[in-house]
Amino acid sequence: MIVFDREVCNDFAAATSREWLETNGIGGFAMGSLSGANTRRYHALLTAATRPPLGRIKTLSKIEETLEIDAKRFELSTNQYPGLVHPAGFEYLKSFRLDPFPIWVYEVDGLELEKRLFMPHGENTVVIRYTLKTGVGRRKRDVQLHLRPLLSFIDYHALQRENAEFDTSFDSRDGVVSVRPYSDLPELHFFYAGNLFASSLGSDTDSPGSDGVETTGYWYKNLQYPIEQERGFDFEEDLYQPFQLTFELSKPAEIVATTESGLPGGGAKLEKAEIKRRPQLVKTAKAKDDFSKQLVLAADQFIVKRGDGHTVIAGYPWFSDWGRDTMIGLPGLTLATNRPDIAKGILLEFAENISEGMLPNRFADADGEAEYNTVDATLWFFEAVRAYLEHTNDHRFVGDGIYPKLVEIVTAHLRGTRYNIHVDTDGLLYSGSPSVQLTWMDAKIGDFVVTPRTGKAVEIQALWYNALRIMQNLAERFGDDEAQTKYGAMADLARLSFNGVFWNDAENCLYDVVENGDRDGSVRPNQIFAASLTHSMLDDDRARRVIEKLEAELLTPFGLRTLSPRDPRYVPVYVGSPLERDSAYHQGTVWPWLLGGYADAVKRFSPEKIGRVNEVLDSLAAHLHEAGLGQVSEIFDADPPHSPRGCPAQAWTVAEMLRILKRT
Repeated sequence: MIVFDREVCNDFAAATSREWLETNGIGGFAMGSLSGANTRRYHALLTAATRPPLGRIKTLSKIEETLEIDAKRFELSTNQYPGLVHPAGFEYLKSFRLDPFPIWVYEVDGLELEKRLFMPHGENTVVIRYTLKTGVGRRKRDVQLHLRPLLSFIDYHALQRENAEFDTSFDSRDGVVSVRPYSDLPELHFFYAGNLFASSLGSDTDSPGSDGVETTGYWYKNLQYPIEQERGFDFEEDLYQPFQLTFELSKPAEIVATTESGLPGGGAKLEKAEIKRRPQLVKTAKAKDDFSKQLVLAADQFIVKRGDGHTVIAGYPWFSDWGRDTMIGLPGLTLATNRPDIAKGILLEFAENISEGMLPNRFADADGEAEYNTVDATLWFFEAVRAYLEHTNDHRFVGDGIYPKLVEIVTAHLRGTRYNIHVDTDGLLYSGSPSVQLTWMDAKIGDFVVTPRTGKAVEIQALWYNALRIMQNLAERFGDDEAQTKYGAMADLARLSFNGVFWNDAENCLYDVVENGDRDGSVRPNQIFAASLTHSMLDDDRARRVIEKLEAELLTPFGLRTLSPRDPRYVPVYVGSPLERDSAYHQGTVWPWLLGGYADAVKRFSPEKIGRVNEVLDSLAAHLHEAGLGQVSEIFDADPPHSPRGCPAQAWTVAEMLRILKRT
């Protein structure tokens, strides 16, 4: 359980810098800051996945909350406008906790009001419940809660502005209010429960508000999102406020906002199911310490349905499901948490989307074809299959459904596939051209690729060799003697060639990229995979020297830098415009997911250094209480104090932490 008291809650900067996240297992999510102020375009109480896991639309942005005690009004909401924070409801916050979902406690005029928010699994639904906890018994007090929803209804990457096409009408009947601002977007229903207060707008029972649903109807203009401003994007939004619900708080007030048809079952029933489901995940994973338990819950937020199988959302709030991130994350997210059926579903889903011997890099957010601009996602697929077999021993499944696909992939790479990806005469894998970015270092600014790494990239060779040895072992298992001999010979040639051209005597480590005799001596973390993967091309001495080099120049308290500080291209801080940030993305910026490869290499070749791994894990455990609460950020600044940056919840980062903890 993550808990904050007044010291953080009443500090606007501290409270606003911390973000909570709820997800629904089909790509939808709710997200906001601890203070209640939306600071990103992605903050909303219900971002619905209209084509799970994608087609995500911000529907309900937030709810404005006013507590009225004996006719005196207290604004609990917090918003930012140009040069102004208004209202400043965070000042009434007594505490916030994740237990297991976001819970706020407000203290106002001697009363305590608790707000709980969660998303039920498998539904585009959010439940919000308000309960008056203390103070009522001392004397009779008139307490009302006014709730005013703010609607966005726009693609989650975009910002809404007041416009004439926005349908401002709503329908209210039988305990539900429904809105549909645009005919091509889903209808949003507000089911409400509690003592709804009938407004005194008139004695006529047909008067607006006589049922407790009061028509308001106006735009909140120019809300400011400072994180978007900091990132160099548009940062102002208009939100529409259609109606107000007023509750007497003698019993809890509840709103269930959903795009699902029909009554979703009531908030209490849905909450009971979630409270049962989430601890079961921890139990299934056999997590013992608090760090592992929280990571198990974090891991579940990335696993979503795709078709009949599963996939992995690479990160929240802006990523979709990416092949590379999914394959790297699969062992930690599913196998380390003892959910092999999920792993099986992911492998099948991606196997069905193989094209020309390649896994998709990314599924399109909007309607469109999947993108296949990756060389390493396909190779990580082999390692994911190997890890699945190690965990399950399910050779029948792999032999029947996956092995033929792996054969197809190797054949395509020998023949040559997209983006000049092909096996060269030396047995190593060539890929790319200056205009495309195929490795995980994939920052691109217009037509400019920041780190093109065209040719033979070091981690691609490590992955290719690992894949060939995996195929050799599988061929032996399935009685394919001819293939076993072929894959073994291919692996032997790759190993011989690699050690001949990739060792950098001057730096006592590996070159990053080799192309047509040119060798890039940039000291980057990619070489760690030559020492960390199950099948390594390095002897013990060279592997240890790689570890020592990276430890000396790249290791930080939060993971590995992407470039040595000695390099003139090194960028110490990841801030500024999109151009500035993309230029820094892999030019020093720390990526904590790389700790997984470092930990594997250390355990295998330098076990005496395992204490350095544990130090980084301790730093990341403390990090769960900042930035994305209960989550691990995508990146950190290269220089101290290594501030968290980028996506506040990243799948492969969480996955690698879980995998490391499972193996140690």
